[in-house]
Amino acid sequence: MRVVDDDAGMRAALREARESLARDEVPVGCVVVHDGTIVGRGHNQVESLQDATAHAEVLAIGAASNALGSWRLADCTLYVTLEPCAMCAGAIVLARLGRLVYGAADPKAGACGSVLDVIGEKRLNHSVPVTHGVLEAECGELLRQFFRRKRKSALRLAGREDGPNGREDDERES
Repeated sequence: MRVVDDDAGMRAALREARESLARDEVPVGCVVVHDGTIVGRGHNQVESLQDATAHAEVLAIGAASNALGSWRLADCTLYVTLEPCAMCAGAIVLARLGRLVYGAADPKAGACGSVLDVIGEKRLNHSVPVTHGVLEAECGELLRQFFRRKRKSALRLAGREDGPNGREDDERES
């Protein structure tokens, strides 16, 4: 698949996120693009690999580095469905990525401006231009779907089919 614009790159990342969702992992997907070609893919595999570092971005950066034969990815753009955490933002800076594009903001752990701004930290040796909000609604919906399913599962295990307000359709974000 040729990536011709940010929407196409994010759609490829969304496909990766759906892989995570199908495996009951937090649905985050990522692709690294070089000259319009996807050179690295990753989706969250923390649970399946039992590895706290198996985030989509780290896996995609590793795959891209292997494909290109270099850890320096200055001519690449990373597309990810959720704002990177501190670990992933650090990996993006260390890989010298040329650009970052993310879909949904992460108000609990985002390190590209939501909670921290690792990407924009002037004291680091590399800065990465960021574009955010690309296909944000679609990216956010996958996450809501996952956590809604997790809450329903937890309620079933607790012997309750309804939400905390006694309604089956209670879908407040925690």
